[in-house]
Amino acid sequence: MSSDIKLFSGNSNPELARRIAERLRTQVGPAKVGRFSDGEINVEIGDNVRGRDVFLIQSTSAPANDHLMELLIMGDACKRASAGRITAVIPYYGYARQDRKARPRVPITAKLVADLLSASGMDRILTMELHAGQIQGFFDIPVDNLFSNTLLCDTISRTMPTENAVVVSPDAGGVERARSFAKRLGCGLAIIDKRRPGPNEAEIMHIIGDVKGRTAILVDDMIDTAGTLTKAAQAVHQAGATEVHAAATHGVLSGPAAGRISESVLKSVIVTDSIPANTATQSAAKIRSVSVADLFADAIRAIHHHDSVSRLFD
Repeated sequence: MSSDIKLFSGNSNPELARRIAERLRTQVGPAKVGRFSDGEINVEIGDNVRGRDVFLIQSTSAPANDHLMELLIMGDACKRASAGRITAVIPYYGYARQDRKARPRVPITAKLVADLLSASGMDRILTMELHAGQIQGFFDIPVDNLFSNTLLCDTISRTMPTENAVVVSPDAGGVERARSFAKRLGCGLAIIDKRRPGPNEAEIMHIIGDVKGRTAILVDDMIDTAGTLTKAAQAVHQAGATEVHAAATHGVLSGPAAGRISESVLKSVIVTDSIPANTATQSAAKIRSVSVADLFADAIRAIHHHDSVSRLFD
């Protein structure tokens, strides 16, 4: 790897950063990300970055506010140290769910975070599986949005029975994603129509498509409290599916998620390491994680050498 590249990581996902660096045959640079006695974040970059191509690897996962501030301050530190170009590598882009003004007097925090990242000195964003594609348009700097479809489909093919399978979207908004999975796996497609009465609450209505006597694979961009996922799995199971599995890019898995999955009809759940597994998730037998380190390393290499990133999905 070129000596002009510098990788640094905050506290959100150091293991993924280490794996990315290993793939690039380099090391994560020294960066002291600590706290003052009153809780304010203190950052000190330990390497010379003048004129270098800097990549800051940080998911804005829980605690989202702390990890976001770490990333912003790291960006400012590198900007003031005369870095040549600063790319924020954000495997999980937090606050993406608030991407439009759905009700009066609510914020569009996905846009606010985009503005903060630009103001902190970022020249480019590299992320994965944004909650909504239009979030790319919230930035005035280039954004590369990676997709985990190939990685997850390969894992599904190796670990789940797909001969008589159907890919199921848990809501109408995920149909395009589910169709992509179904095409790649050579499976049928079904959609769950649901109504959401409140945040993190889902009411399953009915299933569009045939799941009876088939292996159902639910796919989504993220799993948070797993309320939607487990209710969808139950609905599909009651509709006659012989087995129910699930796959999602971002395993937020907050609150009761691990327990809900363990007690559900789901046989297995696949997520990526865009967010590090918490203690409850690590001990959940049904949940397994696959790494996106190679995908991000290849994208970083392409950006550094001014090569095409889209070719990674050809």
